[in-house]
Amino acid sequence: MFSDDDKKNMLTAAREVLSSCAKGEEVMMPESLSELDSEPMGIFITLHTRKGELRGCIGYLVGIKPLPDAIVEMTKAASKNDPRFSPVKEAELNDIVLEISLLSPLKKIDSPDAIEIGKHGLVVSDGPNKGLLLPQVATENNWDKITFLEHTCEKARLPRDAWKSEETEISIFSAEVFEEKKSD
Repeated sequence: MFSDDDKKNMLTAAREVLSSCAKGEEVMMPESLSELDSEPMGIFITLHTRKGELRGCIGYLVGIKPLPDAIVEMTKAASKNDPRFSPVKEAELNDIVLEISLLSPLKKIDSPDAIEIGKHGLVVSDGPNKGLLLPQVATENNWDKITFLEHTCEKARLPRDAWKSEETEISIFSAEVFEEKKSD
């Protein structure tokens, strides 16, 4: 979907934004995003430590902003506004690895048989409760389809078996995922 140069430019831009946020500087639109297609698309920015521990993850499930704007906003949000973590500090910058996930449109499914581990992410919703897990989460944890569904239900603050209910809506999506090299 995107060239290696596009991906590198997105990661470079996200790193500039992360650095500015951690240093308390004004965040500007990075020049490296000027050539990027501005079509809106779903995006998640994930921050990991070099040891692989989650440090922040926030995104848009669907494209509501041009991609360059979404990269800037979600990088800021992942670094400062993930309620599970304190804001990223300047001293942590060298220990953080950025990952970008660009999401396909959602597709509703009727059966877990449609889920492909390693390819699909999940969204489970019932009324106001909604949970999302990116495709790489199932792979990283060696989950099968049912375990993946159960954890997505928990993320939605629903019972683990809520995916079996007719009121619960299950959607899949794929993601183009790329990250900085751990040695960068």
